[in-house]
Amino acid sequence: ATGYPLAYVAARLAMGENLPSVRNSVTKTTTACFEPSMDYCVVKFPRWDLNKFKGVSAGLGSAMKSVGEVMSIGRNFQEAMQKAIRMAAPGMLGFQPLTTFESDEAINAVLSNATDQRVDALAAAFERGDSVASIEAATKINPWFLCKLHTIHLLRKHLQKRTLQTITAEEMLLAKQQGFSDKQIAIALGGADDVAVRRHRKELGVLPVVKQIDTLAAEFPAQTNYLYMTYNGTMSDQPVRKSGVFRLNHEAPSTMVLGCGAYRIGSPGGVGLWGRS
Repeated sequence: ATGYPLAYVAARLAMGENLPSVRNSVTKTTTACFEPSMDYCVVKFPRWDLNKFKGVSAGLGSAMKSVGEVMSIGRNFQEAMQKAIRMAAPGMLGFQPLTTFESDEAINAVLSNATDQRVDALAAAFERGDSVASIEAATKINPWFLCKLHTIHLLRKHLQKRTLQTITAEEMLLAKQQGFSDKQIAIALGGADDVAVRRHRKELGVLPVVKQIDTLAAEFPAQTNYLYMTYNGTMSDQPVRKSGVFRLNHEAPSTMVLGCGAYRIGSPGGVGLWGRS
C-alpha cells in the first residue's frame, strides 16, 4: 500500500540492475531508489480458524496456519492494531481482555508458547498487573510493541474512571487516536450505549479525517489513491462531502466499497479489507 513495487524491483535487482536505473512501475515518474513518505503505520493481522480442523495444534511456528488476513492503516501502531483486531477477530472490540482463560496458568502457557490466543493472553496479562519486562521475558516480544499495547491498556483503565457525562473532549480524542471504537469506549465508560457515545463524540467535535498515503514523498503529486481514515489529524487530504446524504447523481461521482470482514482463503477477491474506526 505504499506504491512501491517490492517484488518487481527485487526481481530486477536480482538480474543485476541497480536502483537508479529501475523505473518504478507504479508511480511512472520516479526510479526505484526513491522512497515513499512514511507518515503512517500498517498492521497486517492474521485470521485464525484452527477450531475448524480436527487434530490441529494451536501452537504457532514457522508453518503457515492462518486462513486469511486484514490490513489496517493508521497514524500510529495503537490505532492500526486495534482496527486490525476488530476486523480479523469478530466479537473482539480491540486490545482488551476476554474471559477465555480459566486460570493464570493458562495465560502463562500461551505467553510462553505462542498460539492463536497470543493477543488475548497479552491483554489478560496486562489486566492482571504484569509488567512489560515480565511479559517480554515470557514471550520474547520486542518491548517496543509491548509498550504500545500497554499504553492502550492504561488508557482503557483511565476511561473506566469516567462516564459519558464526565469524559472530556481531550480524553475522547485521545481514545479515538489510540484506536478505540465507540462501542469500546461505551463499555469502558460503564456500559453506556455506543450510539450515545457516537452522538456525544460528534457534539464534542471529535471527528475523523481522510488521509492519503503519499507514495511520492511530496516531491511529485501522488497518483495512487490509497486513502484511510484517522483521528490523528486536523485536515483531510481529500475533499469530503459533509452533507450526510449520498446521491448517485452527485456532480462529483463517488464509489462506496462495503466490506463484511477479513479476507479468507477461498473467498472472492484478491485483497483484505481495511480496519474500521
